[in-house]
Amino acid sequence: MTSIEKATEAHRFVVRGRVQGVGFRWFVEREAHILGIAGWVRNNADGSVEVLAQGSRDQLSGLRSRLRQGPRAARVDAVEESDVRLAPGITSFRIEGAW
Repeated sequence: MTSIEKATEAHRFVVRGRVQGVGFRWFVEREAHILGIAGWVRNNADGSVEVLAQGSRDQLSGLRSRLRQGPRAARVDAVEESDVRLAPGITSFRIEGAW
């Protein structure tokens, strides 16, 4: 059984602050791979970064901690978190809309 098959929760995070143009999406992608989380990360038009993450409670807790820190050049002011429904078919983590 893969870590994705054991995924019990899906969370949506919206990270606000200086989080665009500082490598934040690549930071999230790397951390998600390390933690074994599936989902995606993308920039939003309002300057925030949005993350959909699927994994165990421990995996999501680890990601939450890393999102609050961010990469060195970022400044995280707030991390909003909400539970969402598991999205079938998501088996890896990717950057969406890399513009």
